[in-house]
Amino acid sequence: MRWGLCGLERMRETMNKAATRRYGLEFGAAMLAYMVVLVVALQLIEANPNAPWRIPVAVAPVIPTCFALLAFIRALGRMDELQRRIQLDAVGFAFGATAIITFTYGFLQLVGFPSVSFIWVLPLMVALWGIGGAFAARRYAA
Repeated sequence: MRWGLCGLERMRETMNKAATRRYGLEFGAAMLAYMVVLVVALQLIEANPNAPWRIPVAVAPVIPTCFALLAFIRALGRMDELQRRIQLDAVGFAFGATAIITFTYGFLQLVGFPSVSFIWVLPLMVALWGIGGAFAARRYAA
């Protein structure tokens, strides 16, 4: 049995083709919208540094990510129990590892380490989710 990042291959095997296609379209459309909104928002903010509407424009890229989350939640509902367990293990690992890493780095900032923007927490969590999913998929594949 093949397995990939976050058990994507396993997810494709356990969900029917229509459900997998639907997830790909929903998630892909949300990510495409995110990229477009992000680029437009960054350009608007840079071109209008004193505009009063900068705050809503700055958070506008969050809206498409909510649709990506909704797509994943829908896909999760279409998964079998094993795939849900793999995803639970992966998210649990990502949550815990992100907490430990950010907590540790917070203490390191007290001794002079540079500040890091919160914007890096989500990519860290997603990367750890992928790692956790790969390990969980491998564990349950046996």
